[in-house]
Amino acid sequence: MEAAETSCPEIPAFAGMTEEAMGPIKRSIMIAGHATSISLEPAFWAALREAASAEGLPLNALVARIDAARIEAPDPPNLASAIRVWLFERR
Repeated sequence: MEAAETSCPEIPAFAGMTEEAMGPIKRSIMIAGHATSISLEPAFWAALREAASAEGLPLNALVARIDAARIEAPDPPNLASAIRVWLFERR
């Protein structure tokens, strides 16, 4: 995964910063009919969107799939960690 070279002028506090330099962004995703908040760094959100597109799935459907696999583990990690690991292993 390549680092983003673009800045985020639409968010004044981040103007001039690359996405890689920003901290996590919290978003709400619907899973199994209820909203859950996930905090990921912008590079992970971008990779997740790309993965969902490549798999022909809406973002929330891909997250639901990752979540279903995550909760089958004997000691499940938190969802954000599971997403990061899934993206890393997908490479």
